[in-house]
Amino acid sequence: MVKLQSYPPIWFLRHGQTEWNRAFRLQGQMDSPLTEQGIAEAKAQAALIGPVLLQSPAVIVSPLGRTRQTADIVMGGREYATDPRLMEIDAGAWQGRLCEEIMRESPDLAHTSPTALQIYQAAPDGEGLERFHNRITAFLEDLTGPTVIIAHGLLGQVLRAQVCGLSLDAAGHLPNLQGCIYHLERGQEHILAGAT
Repeated sequence: MVKLQSYPPIWFLRHGQTEWNRAFRLQGQMDSPLTEQGIAEAKAQAALIGPVLLQSPAVIVSPLGRTRQTADIVMGGREYATDPRLMEIDAGAWQGRLCEEIMRESPDLAHTSPTALQIYQAAPDGEGLERFHNRITAFLEDLTGPTVIIAHGLLGQVLRAQVCGLSLDAAGHLPNLQGCIYHLERGQEHILAGAT
């Protein structure tokens, strides 16, 4: 466990499924568009967000295309800000490559049955977990009130672990769902999801 910090209420949304998510291709700070499923997931988030927006939270989005495409659907034309600190972890030389290829070429890593976060952490010329965590923490420390965040899966795992006082080792094992909203308040997480 890490020391529990005090942050304002946060509603975290992961972008909908993308073409590269579906193909198990590492995106990092590269991009691919939402699939039909991803658009449906963003619409499901839009159906959940109404009561949250009545509280007039700040809305901050990663500037990458897949998150902006998601935010445009979720927010229904409402304005939002972007912040580069919300971009996904940079996977360096592995960005754009299929996970299957990476595991075949990296048997020592594959042998450990790594989480997605561990794969990105190991990427040659990548950002690495420490720098990634530091920029997420800096972003969180700048929050001044209730905030909706629309960003990425691995960023969400690290951010949610930080808010809930969990270790970075635990972060990669947190759920990483699309089409829902993670409500974070007082060090606790609750998942808001529609009927399936």
